[in-house]
Amino acid sequence: MQIENYNKYFYQLFKDWGWNDVLAAYANLFVNILILFIITALFNFFLRKFLKRFIIKLTAKSKTKLDNFLVKNKTLSYFSLFLTLIIIRWAAPITMTDFTAYQSGITTLLNIINIIVIIFLVRAILRGFKDYLKTKDNYKDKPIDSYIQVFMIFTWMMGLVLIFSIFTGKSIWYFVTGLGAFSAVVLLIFKDSILGFVASIQVAANDMVRIGDWITMEKYGADGDVIEINLSSVKVRNFDNTITTIPTYYLISDSFKNWRGMINSGGRRIKRALLIKASSIRFLEKEEVKKLESISLIREYLTHRQEDIDKYNQDQNIDKSVLMNGRNQTNFGVFRKYIDSYLNQHSAINKDMVIMTRQLAPTEKGIPLEIYAFSKDKVWQNYEYIIADIFDHLLASLKYFELEIFELPSGQQFDIHMTNKNKGLNENQNTEKYRK
Repeated sequence: MQIENYNKYFYQLFKDWGWNDVLAAYANLFVNILILFIITALFNFFLRKFLKRFIIKLTAKSKTKLDNFLVKNKTLSYFSLFLTLIIIRWAAPITMTDFTAYQSGITTLLNIINIIVIIFLVRAILRGFKDYLKTKDNYKDKPIDSYIQVFMIFTWMMGLVLIFSIFTGKSIWYFVTGLGAFSAVVLLIFKDSILGFVASIQVAANDMVRIGDWITMEKYGADGDVIEINLSSVKVRNFDNTITTIPTYYLISDSFKNWRGMINSGGRRIKRALLIKASSIRFLEKEEVKKLESISLIREYLTHRQEDIDKYNQDQNIDKSVLMNGRNQTNFGVFRKYIDSYLNQHSAINKDMVIMTRQLAPTEKGIPLEIYAFSKDKVWQNYEYIIADIFDHLLASLKYFELEIFELPSGQQFDIHMTNKNKGLNENQNTEKYRK
């Protein structure tokens, strides 16, 4: 009764001032709403201050950082707003005793706002847990965003069902059962989210992609580290610092390359070829073999190899007046052996993995001599330095074996080539003229 009397206090005051009933009632309502707004605003302000101080003291005693992330995601703000709305919901009918026709609408509106605030409170709590879990090594590479988004979709759906139930005054089950009739529409609206959710589960279950993995997906221009996996997309930070966004579903419907296996292995593959000019490949004379024996890496190999060749040729009574008869060493073969020896003694090459120098099929640009090995260091910058160091040495070594690297002629070389070619044609024409 005291509260009701207080509610009528300003009404009676305005009546004493000589205002009519209608004007006094509306003025009383306005003043009461203003007082309620001030009280709840002060309550919300002091509640937030109190909760903040309480959390700070709790944080100082707690070893976990979860409370920090909850505060960061405005959990306290939504919680204090939720409690404030409960007070307003309780006080609204008392404030509007003279306006019973509006009470139902105001109560419905406050209930709907409360549901929305609860949804935002749930979202803030989930985001706090997500940020906290991402600081844990066991969860850093997990698609937590996808699970949070799926939970929030169901939360919003249930919230909307409750809002429609409150707004229409019908049972919740009425709308739940009615969703079956609109399942096709729901599937159409949330098609990408459903596909993304299924893809996220498959990606996580099969351990196809983790946050931090280096992936390459040429179709979408992605070549870099995965920085986020959520319900609808995967974000990749490319090595030029651009961001590529790929629909999550395409990770299971299209092909992509994950470099995690290389990073977790003992080395990073080196697979590069030298294009050797075919015309520079030839047999080696014994004197040339002796000269190459001064190269320490292949001295022992050349000595034993040449002894085996000489013995074979002697046993088979080979006529060595022609160099190509019998067995011989070539500058190309010796250089290939030199590369093997060089790689096997190189400190940056992993000796426990494959080390191979192979000759590929001849092409119009020369004969590829491919190096296949694995560097110990897998960091991109260091890896490129190792490759450059190896090939700088090999390119500089070619002249000692009298081999030439293939390269297309430059402008000046091309002019010289065409001049010589025309000169040869003219000489041939003159010869034909004299023959005639």
